[in-house]
Amino acid sequence: MLPLHHVALSHIILYLAMNAPAAGKIVFDFQTNTTTTAWQIVNDDVMGGASVSNFRVTNGVAVFRGEVSLENNGGFASVRSLPARHDLAACDAFHIRVRGDGHRYKFSARTDRSFDSAIYQAVFTTKKGEWEEHRLPLKDFVPTFRGRVLSGEPPLDPAKVTSVGFLISDKQAGPFQLEIAWIKASSPAGKEA
Repeated sequence: MLPLHHVALSHIILYLAMNAPAAGKIVFDFQTNTTTTAWQIVNDDVMGGASVSNFRVTNGVAVFRGEVSLENNGGFASVRSLPARHDLAACDAFHIRVRGDGHRYKFSARTDRSFDSAIYQAVFTTKKGEWEEHRLPLKDFVPTFRGRVLSGEPPLDPAKVTSVGFLISDKQAGPFQLEIAWIKASSPAGKEA
């Protein structure tokens, strides 16, 4: 049997390993990047809907909040980064650290700079009031356009990612709030991100 101090040390090491931030390439870290000028709100008002949202950074955390309305055939709110080169060629997953409200959200990635282009999306569900880290493998991203799944599109190519973002939709009417600490991209073990 191991001495008590060895058992305690092994528990501490296990705790630290489980709670360490995911390794990888930082796409956005809101503790160091406190400006929102690189982000754009796109809600259903672009098609006559009545949803509202805002995006701000406070105390090292980005906060995406608002209210989804189903009026006028609406029902979504989103925020996305402005197009930029991210150089994620060797990556196979995104990692996000978020605190939500129990709603389902979609993390999105764009590979085209135009407004009317396919968006690749992966769904994640939040636990109300709890900080969580989600690993979103690129192979699980689904190509969509204006809420419809596209067929015949190539898989998400990390070398072409120009923009990332968050979306709430799927008839989840009412207030919402998603806090984001960071967004990272990781590569398979042994490859450099």
